[in-house]
Amino acid sequence: MRPLSEPRVKRPLNELEREDPLRTFAELGRALGRALKPSGRPVVCVQGLGFVGAAMAAAVAHAHDSEGRPHFDVVGVDLPTREGRAKVDALNNGRAPMATNDEDLARAIADAHRRGNLLATIDVRAFALASVTVVNVPLDVVFEEDVPTVSYDHLREAIRTLGLHMPAGALVIVETTVPPGTCERVAAPELAQALAERGLPADAVMLAHSPERVMPGDSYLDSVVNFWRTYAGHTEEAGEACHDFLSKVVNVEDYPLTRLQSTLASETSKVLENSYRATTIAFMEEWGRFAEAVGIDLFEVIGAIRRRPTHSNMRQPGFGVGGYCITKDPLLAQISARELFGRGDLAFPFSTQAVAVNSAMPLVSLRRAEALLDGVLQDKTILLMGVSYREDVGDTRHSPAETFVRQAHAAGATVLCHDPLVAEWPELDLPVLKELPPPDGVDLVVFAVPHRDYAALDFSAWLNGSRPAVLDANDVLSPAQRQFIRERGCKIGAIGRGFREE
Repeated sequence: MRPLSEPRVKRPLNELEREDPLRTFAELGRALGRALKPSGRPVVCVQGLGFVGAAMAAAVAHAHDSEGRPHFDVVGVDLPTREGRAKVDALNNGRAPMATNDEDLARAIADAHRRGNLLATIDVRAFALASVTVVNVPLDVVFEEDVPTVSYDHLREAIRTLGLHMPAGALVIVETTVPPGTCERVAAPELAQALAERGLPADAVMLAHSPERVMPGDSYLDSVVNFWRTYAGHTEEAGEACHDFLSKVVNVEDYPLTRLQSTLASETSKVLENSYRATTIAFMEEWGRFAEAVGIDLFEVIGAIRRRPTHSNMRQPGFGVGGYCITKDPLLAQISARELFGRGDLAFPFSTQAVAVNSAMPLVSLRRAEALLDGVLQDKTILLMGVSYREDVGDTRHSPAETFVRQAHAAGATVLCHDPLVAEWPELDLPVLKELPPPDGVDLVVFAVPHRDYAALDFSAWLNGSRPAVLDANDVLSPAQRQFIRERGCKIGAIGRGFREE
């Protein structure tokens, strides 16, 4: 079992920390070129401006009382990297730092920018202003000799930074999805050690956990504000402070908060939730193969089953599972058991198998693609429609498209990639077309992501006489679109739909 807390050597101060401390939100605004008047509002910092943190910053800045007055001044803080500076610049110009179709999110950020209650910076001195800091830093799962583990280095450094800067009486809320036990056995000791270096007691800054609720897409902001939220404090006082804060951000009248007895329970709630979802997705894969083999439309079958309230959230087969959560979170329980609690004897076969099945899902689509091309991928040109991990969001992290493209290239195929929301694909360093290319010279079109652009695609105008094979790998196309493609003489296949439907 790894050591949970290691002695820290005091690191040298960076250039920003050598400067005089910031005293007010308005002072930070002036440093960023904004002439802001003191508001008297409490300051909330959001640490980490990725897909979760940026949305949370917007939601907190958007939070207001019954007369429309903002509850908080908000500072988003990111690392002094190229990516971090780009996110900071976007927010400081009233723009979302990620591609999104959610007009409410874009409007909330623009409105907060105009009001002057949302700033972003790489200056860690901003944490000294915070009555609350919400932590949204990544915690990646890596494999060491085929055994999953996590590196706490970035999280430790993030928590340590807060302990070195936040004022006494402030609250830290960890939203990052972590192995259960992380707040109690990693974050709390790290925070206490940093506070001790300032001569402050371990409880000078409170600690709580509340798993993030962000769902990127066309309801991005809504998923933060209008959704049930779970939380717990490391202490009774921290739990009460967390409740008070969340009650001002979340629509608790319609979506009441649920307080759990410990941060361990709160952490477990998110890991179990995502493990359950991953397992039910993996379960549907075998039924997709059955439907394709016997010639039925599994989506029609699932639609009938979903009419039962007890089965309304039944999953369905598709192109693959991606994103930062479901691809890794089912592994966090076994990491917790082994590394934080010394219980290597606890096994999680369903969760482990779910991750394995879901990671292989894109290869099912590749095999269907090969079949539509008469068993030959060599020298074929495939147009992949969608490379983000889910619809209406420009996030390629752990996208199933990455597996599909890598294996298609290995088989000798050329893959052209299109996505209306992805400007670059850093994981593969491949160009992504934002304008829809003509299908001339394309052997197969694979619809992988149900972006709204594809649902509205006019096939008559786009095909313009071309007859590529088409694979609907993720229930992207409507029955009318599939019917038109068939009538145009194109060979067509679909994941989860049998040959009778084709």
